[in-house]
Amino acid sequence: MTQPNDGNVPSRTRKRFPGISTRAWEHPADRSALVALRKLSGFDDILKKLGGMVSERAVRLMFLASAVRTSERQFSHLFDMARDAAYTLDLEKVPALYVTQDPLPNAMCIGMDTPVIVVTTGLVDLLDEEEMRSVIGHEVGHAMSGHAVYRTMLLILTNLATKIAWIPLGNIAILGIITALKEWFRKAELSCDRAGLLVGQDLQASMRALMKLAGGHHLHEMNTDAFLEQADEYERAGDLRDGVIKLLQVLPQTHPFVAVRVQKLKKWAESDEYSSILAGAYPRREQDGDTSVSEGFKSAADSYAQSFKESKDPLVGLIRDVAGGAGDLGGKLRDVFAGNRGTGSAGTGGTAEEPPPAQA
Repeated sequence: MTQPNDGNVPSRTRKRFPGISTRAWEHPADRSALVALRKLSGFDDILKKLGGMVSERAVRLMFLASAVRTSERQFSHLFDMARDAAYTLDLEKVPALYVTQDPLPNAMCIGMDTPVIVVTTGLVDLLDEEEMRSVIGHEVGHAMSGHAVYRTMLLILTNLATKIAWIPLGNIAILGIITALKEWFRKAELSCDRAGLLVGQDLQASMRALMKLAGGHHLHEMNTDAFLEQADEYERAGDLRDGVIKLLQVLPQTHPFVAVRVQKLKKWAESDEYSSILAGAYPRREQDGDTSVSEGFKSAADSYAQSFKESKDPLVGLIRDVAGGAGDLGGKLRDVFAGNRGTGSAGTGGTAEEPPPAQA
Protein backbone atom coordinates (compact mmCIF):
# COMPACT_ATOMS: atom_id res chain seq x y z
CA MET A 1 0.00 0.00 0.00
CA THR A 2 3.03 2.30 0.08
CA GLN A 3 2.70 5.11 -2.43
CA PRO A 4 5.43 5.64 -5.04
CA ASN A 5 8.04 8.26 -4.28
CA ASP A 6 7.23 11.49 -6.17
CA GLY A 7 9.76 13.70 -4.41
CA ASN A 8 7.58 14.44 -1.37
CA VAL A 9 7.13 10.91 -0.08
CA PRO A 10 9.85 9.67 2.31
CA SER A 11 12.17 7.27 0.48
CA ARG A 12 11.41 4.32 2.73
CA THR A 13 8.62 1.85 3.30
CA ARG A 14 6.12 2.79 5.99
CA LYS A 15 5.63 0.24 8.72
CA ARG A 16 2.30 -1.48 9.34
CA PHE A 17 0.88 -2.26 12.79
CA PRO A 18 -1.17 -5.48 12.74
CA GLY A 19 -3.68 -5.70 15.57
CA ILE A 20 -2.65 -2.37 17.08
CA SER A 21 -4.90 -1.07 19.85
CA THR A 22 -5.96 2.55 19.89
CA ARG A 23 -4.37 2.66 23.35
CA ALA A 24 -1.04 2.86 21.54
CA TRP A 25 -1.64 6.44 20.44
CA GLU A 26 -4.23 7.71 22.90
CA HIS A 27 -3.14 10.41 25.33
CA PRO A 28 -3.42 9.04 28.90
CA ALA A 29 -6.25 11.46 29.81
CA ASP A 30 -8.14 10.57 26.63
CA ARG A 31 -7.46 6.86 27.10
CA SER A 32 -8.73 6.76 30.68
CA ALA A 33 -12.04 8.35 29.71
CA LEU A 34 -12.47 6.00 26.76
CA VAL A 35 -11.68 2.92 28.84
CA ALA A 36 -14.31 3.98 31.38
CA LEU A 37 -16.92 4.62 28.68
CA ARG A 38 -16.22 1.30 26.97
CA LYS A 39 -16.83 -0.50 30.26
CA LEU A 40 -20.35 0.96 30.44
CA SER A 41 -22.47 -1.59 28.61
CA GLY A 42 -25.12 0.00 26.45
CA PHE A 43 -23.76 3.52 26.92
CA ASP A 44 -23.39 4.10 23.18
CA ASP A 45 -27.01 3.06 22.61
CA ILE A 46 -28.24 5.55 25.21
CA LEU A 47 -26.22 8.34 23.63
CA LYS A 48 -27.58 7.53 20.19
CA LYS A 49 -31.14 7.79 21.44
CA LEU A 50 -30.52 10.99 23.37
CA GLY A 51 -28.61 12.64 20.56
CA GLY A 52 -30.79 11.45 17.73
CA MET A 53 -27.91 9.48 16.27
CA VAL A 54 -30.39 7.55 14.18
CA SER A 55 -29.87 10.54 11.91
CA GLU A 56 -26.46 9.13 10.94
CA ARG A 57 -28.28 7.82 7.90
CA ALA A 58 -29.50 11.34 7.17
CA VAL A 59 -25.95 12.66 7.47
CA ARG A 60 -24.62 10.06 5.03
CA LEU A 61 -27.45 10.76 2.60
CA MET A 62 -26.73 14.48 2.82
CA PHE A 63 -23.07 13.97 1.95
CA LEU A 64 -24.00 11.59 -0.86
CA ALA A 65 -26.20 14.32 -2.31
CA SER A 66 -24.04 17.41 -1.68
CA ALA A 67 -20.38 16.34 -1.48
CA VAL A 68 -17.99 14.17 -3.51
CA ARG A 69 -17.32 10.64 -2.25
CA THR A 70 -13.77 9.62 -3.00
CA SER A 71 -13.19 6.46 -5.00
CA GLU A 72 -10.93 5.08 -7.72
CA ARG A 73 -12.66 7.58 -10.05
CA GLN A 74 -13.07 10.64 -7.81
CA PHE A 75 -10.19 12.17 -5.84
CA SER A 76 -8.44 8.85 -6.25
CA HIS A 77 -5.27 10.03 -4.44
CA LEU A 78 -7.35 10.80 -1.31
CA PHE A 79 -9.16 7.49 -1.63
CA ASP A 80 -5.82 5.68 -1.73
CA MET A 81 -4.65 7.60 1.34
CA ALA A 82 -7.71 6.52 3.32
CA ARG A 83 -7.14 2.90 2.34
CA ASP A 84 -3.45 3.23 3.16
CA ALA A 85 -4.24 4.69 6.60
CA ALA A 86 -6.68 1.86 7.35
CA TYR A 87 -4.15 -0.70 6.16
CA THR A 88 -1.36 0.81 8.29
CA LEU A 89 -3.51 0.81 11.46
CA ASP A 90 -5.08 -2.55 10.57
CA LEU A 91 -8.65 -1.25 10.26
CA GLU A 92 -10.68 -3.73 8.25
CA LYS A 93 -13.46 -1.39 7.10
CA VAL A 94 -12.19 1.79 5.47
CA PRO A 95 -14.28 4.84 6.46
CA ALA A 96 -15.97 6.61 3.56
CA LEU A 97 -14.14 9.83 2.72
CA TYR A 98 -15.97 12.84 1.31
CA VAL A 99 -14.73 16.14 -0.09
CA THR A 100 -17.01 19.12 0.49
CA GLN A 101 -16.79 22.60 -1.02
CA ASP A 102 -15.58 24.99 1.66
CA PRO A 103 -12.68 27.45 1.38
CA LEU A 104 -11.87 27.03 5.10
CA PRO A 105 -9.37 24.21 5.71
CA ASN A 106 -11.01 21.62 7.93
CA ALA A 107 -11.43 17.88 8.44
CA MET A 108 -13.78 15.92 10.65
CA CYS A 109 -14.86 12.41 11.52
CA ILE A 110 -18.55 11.99 12.32
CA GLY A 111 -20.78 9.05 13.17
CA MET A 112 -20.58 6.30 15.78
CA ASP A 113 -21.80 3.15 14.03
CA THR A 114 -20.34 3.96 10.62
CA PRO A 115 -17.78 6.79 10.86
CA VAL A 116 -17.49 9.11 7.89
CA ILE A 117 -14.50 11.36 7.21
CA VAL A 118 -15.04 14.74 5.58
CA VAL A 119 -12.33 17.10 4.30
CA THR A 120 -12.89 20.51 2.79
CA THR A 121 -11.59 21.74 -0.55
CA GLY A 122 -9.74 24.44 1.39
CA LEU A 123 -7.73 21.73 3.13
CA VAL A 124 -7.13 19.77 -0.09
CA ASP A 125 -5.78 22.92 -1.75
CA LEU A 126 -3.61 23.79 1.25
CA LEU A 127 -1.75 20.54 1.96
CA ASP A 128 0.71 18.47 -0.04
CA GLU A 129 0.39 14.69 -0.28
CA GLU A 130 2.28 13.71 2.85
CA GLU A 131 0.68 16.47 4.91
CA MET A 132 -2.75 15.28 3.80
CA ARG A 133 -1.78 11.69 4.62
CA SER A 134 -1.13 12.72 8.23
CA VAL A 135 -4.51 14.49 8.42
CA ILE A 136 -6.40 11.50 7.04
CA GLY A 137 -4.50 9.29 9.49
CA HIS A 138 -5.59 11.70 12.23
CA GLU A 139 -9.25 11.28 11.25
CA VAL A 140 -8.95 7.49 10.98
CA GLY A 141 -7.59 7.64 14.52
CA HIS A 142 -10.77 9.44 15.61
CA ALA A 143 -12.88 6.76 13.91
CA MET A 144 -11.01 3.90 15.57
CA SER A 145 -10.97 5.49 19.04
CA GLY A 146 -14.70 6.23 18.93
CA HIS A 147 -14.30 9.90 19.68
CA ALA A 148 -17.77 10.62 18.29
CA VAL A 149 -18.96 9.66 21.78
CA TYR A 150 -17.42 12.88 23.11
CA ARG A 151 -18.95 14.94 20.35
CA THR A 152 -22.38 13.47 21.03
CA MET A 153 -22.13 14.02 24.78
CA LEU A 154 -20.99 17.60 24.25
CA LEU A 155 -23.88 18.38 21.88
CA ILE A 156 -26.42 16.88 24.29
CA LEU A 157 -25.09 18.77 27.29
CA THR A 158 -24.69 22.05 25.40
CA ASN A 159 -28.32 21.85 24.31
CA LEU A 160 -29.34 20.98 27.84
CA ALA A 161 -27.37 23.88 29.30
CA THR A 162 -29.19 26.26 26.95
CA LYS A 163 -32.59 24.94 28.01
CA ILE A 164 -31.94 25.14 31.77
CA ALA A 165 -29.91 28.35 31.75
CA TRP A 166 -32.57 29.91 34.01
CA ILE A 167 -31.70 27.40 36.78
CA PRO A 168 -28.49 28.83 38.31
CA LEU A 169 -27.11 25.78 40.11
CA GLY A 170 -28.22 23.31 37.45
CA ASN A 171 -26.61 25.35 34.69
CA ILE A 172 -23.34 25.66 36.64
CA ALA A 173 -23.20 21.88 37.09
CA ILE A 174 -23.77 21.26 33.37
CA LEU A 175 -21.17 23.86 32.39
CA GLY A 176 -18.67 22.13 34.66
CA ILE A 177 -19.21 18.86 32.80
CA ILE A 178 -18.97 20.65 29.45
CA THR A 179 -15.63 22.14 30.51
CA ALA A 180 -14.38 18.64 31.40
CA LEU A 181 -15.60 17.30 28.04
CA LYS A 182 -13.73 20.03 26.20
CA GLU A 183 -10.59 19.05 28.09
CA TRP A 184 -11.12 15.47 26.84
CA PHE A 185 -11.66 16.85 23.34
CA ARG A 186 -8.33 18.64 23.47
CA LYS A 187 -6.55 15.49 24.61
CA ALA A 188 -8.36 13.49 21.91
CA GLU A 189 -6.87 15.84 19.31
CA LEU A 190 -3.39 15.22 20.69
CA SER A 191 -4.13 11.47 20.51
CA CYS A 192 -5.06 11.63 16.86
CA ASP A 193 -2.11 13.82 15.93
CA ARG A 194 -0.13 10.78 17.09
CA ALA A 195 -2.29 8.46 14.97
CA GLY A 196 -1.60 10.70 11.97
CA LEU A 197 2.13 10.42 12.62
CA LEU A 198 1.88 6.63 12.85
CA VAL A 199 0.14 6.59 9.48
CA GLY A 200 2.49 8.98 7.66
CA GLN A 201 5.64 8.24 9.69
CA ASP A 202 6.95 11.61 8.56
CA LEU A 203 7.24 14.04 11.49
CA GLN A 204 8.13 17.01 9.29
CA ALA A 205 4.98 16.49 7.17
CA SER A 206 2.80 16.22 10.28
CA MET A 207 4.26 19.43 11.69
CA ARG A 208 3.95 21.22 8.34
CA ALA A 209 0.27 20.34 8.14
CA LEU A 210 -0.35 21.88 11.56
CA MET A 211 1.76 24.93 10.79
CA LYS A 212 -0.26 25.58 7.64
CA LEU A 213 -3.40 25.70 9.77
CA ALA A 214 -1.77 28.65 11.51
CA GLY A 215 -0.01 30.42 8.63
CA GLY A 216 -1.71 29.25 5.44
CA HIS A 217 0.06 28.06 2.32
CA HIS A 218 3.05 30.40 2.75
CA LEU A 219 5.25 27.54 3.93
CA HIS A 220 8.32 29.15 2.34
CA GLU A 221 7.86 32.00 4.84
CA MET A 222 7.70 29.65 7.85
CA ASN A 223 10.34 27.77 9.79
CA THR A 224 9.71 24.75 12.01
CA ASP A 225 12.37 25.65 14.58
CA ALA A 226 11.07 29.22 14.84
CA PHE A 227 7.51 27.93 15.26
CA LEU A 228 8.64 25.60 18.06
CA GLU A 229 10.35 28.59 19.70
CA GLN A 230 6.97 30.33 19.58
CA ALA A 231 5.41 27.38 21.37
CA ASP A 232 8.08 27.51 24.05
CA GLU A 233 7.60 31.26 24.46
CA TYR A 234 3.85 30.72 24.78
CA GLU A 235 4.40 28.09 27.46
CA ARG A 236 6.74 30.33 29.48
CA ALA A 237 4.32 33.25 29.00
CA GLY A 238 5.99 36.16 30.75
CA ASP A 239 4.27 36.54 34.12
CA LEU A 240 1.30 35.46 36.20
CA ARG A 241 -1.15 37.64 34.29
CA ASP A 242 -0.25 35.85 31.06
CA GLY A 243 -0.77 32.51 32.79
CA VAL A 244 -4.27 33.53 33.85
CA ILE A 245 -5.10 34.82 30.36
CA LYS A 246 -3.90 31.57 28.76
CA LEU A 247 -6.09 29.54 31.10
CA LEU A 248 -9.16 31.62 30.25
CA GLN A 249 -8.39 31.37 26.52
CA VAL A 250 -7.92 27.59 26.56
CA LEU A 251 -10.99 26.55 28.58
CA PRO A 252 -13.59 27.25 25.83
CA GLN A 253 -11.54 25.52 23.12
CA THR A 254 -12.22 22.02 21.77
CA HIS A 255 -8.78 21.90 20.11
CA PRO A 256 -5.37 22.72 21.57
CA PHE A 257 -3.70 25.72 19.99
CA VAL A 258 -1.66 24.84 16.91
CA ALA A 259 1.77 25.77 18.30
CA VAL A 260 1.10 23.57 21.33
CA ARG A 261 0.06 20.65 19.09
CA VAL A 262 3.28 20.89 17.09
CA GLN A 263 5.35 20.99 20.27
CA LYS A 264 3.51 18.02 21.86
CA LEU A 265 3.74 15.93 18.69
CA LYS A 266 7.46 16.50 18.31
CA LYS A 267 8.00 15.52 21.94
CA TRP A 268 6.04 12.28 21.43
CA ALA A 269 7.91 11.51 18.20
CA GLU A 270 11.16 11.69 20.17
CA SER A 271 9.86 9.46 22.98
CA ASP A 272 10.62 5.81 23.70
CA GLU A 273 6.90 5.11 23.32
CA TYR A 274 6.91 6.07 19.64
CA SER A 275 10.16 4.19 18.99
CA SER A 276 8.71 1.07 20.61
CA ILE A 277 5.60 1.21 18.43
CA LEU A 278 7.72 1.48 15.29
CA ALA A 279 9.72 -1.51 16.54
CA GLY A 280 6.52 -3.54 16.88
CA ALA A 281 6.12 -3.33 20.67
CA TYR A 282 2.64 -1.89 21.14
CA PRO A 283 -0.62 -2.84 22.90
CA ARG A 284 -2.87 -5.20 20.92
CA ARG A 285 -6.64 -5.04 20.52
CA GLU A 286 -7.00 -8.54 21.85
CA GLN A 287 -5.84 -7.20 25.22
CA ASP A 288 -8.32 -4.29 25.33
CA GLY A 289 -10.80 -6.26 27.42
CA ASP A 290 -8.22 -6.66 30.17
CA THR A 291 -7.71 -2.92 30.62
CA SER A 292 -8.53 -1.53 34.05
CA VAL A 293 -10.49 1.68 34.63
CA SER A 294 -8.49 2.39 37.80
CA GLU A 295 -5.19 1.89 35.96
CA GLY A 296 -6.42 4.23 33.23
CA PHE A 297 -7.25 6.96 35.71
CA LYS A 298 -3.91 6.47 37.45
CA SER A 299 -2.12 6.83 34.12
CA ALA A 300 -4.08 10.01 33.39
CA ALA A 301 -3.29 11.38 36.84
CA ASP A 302 0.39 10.58 36.39
CA SER A 303 0.36 12.34 33.01
CA TYR A 304 -1.20 15.49 34.46
CA ALA A 305 1.21 15.39 37.41
CA GLN A 306 4.19 15.14 35.06
CA SER A 307 2.89 18.01 32.90
CA PHE A 308 2.33 20.06 36.05
CA LYS A 309 5.86 19.30 37.22
CA GLU A 310 7.49 20.17 33.88
CA SER A 311 5.36 23.19 32.98
CA LYS A 312 7.15 26.51 32.52
CA ASP A 313 3.90 28.45 32.84
CA PRO A 314 4.21 31.13 35.55
CA LEU A 315 0.73 30.43 36.96
CA VAL A 316 1.53 26.73 37.31
CA GLY A 317 4.89 27.65 38.80
CA LEU A 318 3.19 29.83 41.41
CA ILE A 319 0.79 27.03 42.34
CA ARG A 320 3.74 24.63 42.60
CA ASP A 321 5.61 27.02 44.89
CA VAL A 322 2.62 27.65 47.12
CA ALA A 323 1.76 23.96 47.30
CA GLY A 324 5.36 23.25 48.22
CA GLY A 325 5.40 25.92 50.91
CA ALA A 326 7.89 28.13 49.06
CA GLY A 327 6.05 31.33 49.94
CA ASP A 328 2.71 32.89 50.64
CA LEU A 329 0.25 33.41 47.79
CA GLY A 330 -0.59 37.00 48.74
CA GLY A 331 3.03 38.08 48.70
CA LYS A 332 3.71 36.52 45.32
CA LEU A 333 0.60 38.07 43.78
CA ARG A 334 1.58 41.47 45.21
CA ASP A 335 5.07 41.16 43.72
CA VAL A 336 3.71 40.22 40.31
CA PHE A 337 1.13 42.94 40.02
CA ALA A 338 3.36 45.63 41.56
CA GLY A 339 5.02 45.81 38.16
CA ASN A 340 1.90 47.53 36.83
CA ARG A 341 2.56 50.62 38.93
CA GLY A 342 4.29 53.50 37.26
CA THR A 343 2.92 52.52 33.84
CA GLY A 344 -0.19 54.71 33.80
CA SER A 345 -2.24 52.95 36.46
CA ALA A 346 -4.18 54.91 39.08
CA GLY A 347 -2.11 56.57 41.83
CA THR A 348 1.11 56.95 39.81
CA GLY A 349 0.59 60.44 38.46
CA GLY A 350 0.11 59.10 34.96
CA THR A 351 -3.05 58.75 32.92
CA ALA A 352 -4.78 55.45 32.37
CA GLU A 353 -4.54 54.10 28.83
CA GLU A 354 -7.66 54.25 26.71
CA PRO A 355 -9.04 50.82 25.83
CA PRO A 356 -8.71 49.81 22.17
CA PRO A 357 -11.76 50.38 19.97
CA ALA A 358 -14.16 47.46 19.68
CA GLN A 359 -13.59 45.21 16.68
CA ALA A 360 -16.42 43.94 14.51
